[in-house]
Amino acid sequence: MAKTLPPAGKLWLVGAGPGDPDLLTLRAARLIQSADLVVHDGLVGEGVLALIPAHVERISVAKQRSRHTMKQELINELIVREARAGKQVVRLKGGDPFIFGRGGEELDAARAAGVDCEVVPGITAAAGCAAQAGLPLTHREDASAVSFVAGQCKDLSDQDWSGLAGHGRTLVIYMGLATASAIADKLIADGVSPGLPVAVVERGTSADARVLRTLLTDLGDLVARERVASPALIIVGKVAARADALDCLGAPGISTALKDMSCES
Repeated sequence: MAKTLPPAGKLWLVGAGPGDPDLLTLRAARLIQSADLVVHDGLVGEGVLALIPAHVERISVAKQRSRHTMKQELINELIVREARAGKQVVRLKGGDPFIFGRGGEELDAARAAGVDCEVVPGITAAAGCAAQAGLPLTHREDASAVSFVAGQCKDLSDQDWSGLAGHGRTLVIYMGLATASAIADKLIADGVSPGLPVAVVERGTSADARVLRTLLTDLGDLVARERVASPALIIVGKVAARADALDCLGAPGISTALKDMSCES
């Protein structure tokens, strides 16, 4: 008697975008509807999660600072195991799977296990939040280069960020609220002007998003003063002066300095 082959499962690493369900790709929306299992992060918007049909199994592997419901190695084991069992597994990740989403690690795990895996890109937070704020990450007058960094890292002071911020450049910092003061000190110590504009986008692309603007020297104080909460993105560069934002400047004369810088060519 011929052996029955196991059903062919597949893993899909799907970007959920920055929060607004209208920013999902059509392919992502279709996969959510047809999945057997959705394994999702905590940063996936509630509106996106609401699109998952009631009959589709879902597992949350949300992470928070210094607290993880499931270690990354166990997430890798989970999605590989379920796909090998024949399920169509959607690993739903906030933003884009390959921008600070550990999608590369999960793809490696799938490849090592011989699991068929496909990546579906999503709008990353930098693009989505900047667009909502009317903030061009590049601009012919202000910036021709953009860098993304993670601000929530150990030994932040030992990392080499030289050349990432300053004239003609835009620096986008993910997960940087808790280390905002250290980030500002680090950049200034590396020669970045304390008067460089900074925008902070809180809950970007959601209906209750806030966009705040100040200067680099005031960044840490701004985060504390305005009680900025995660998720939030920090954008450093001359382009930040172009954002549709509330000026939240914490020292006399900073408002004038910001105005002067935004008028420079």
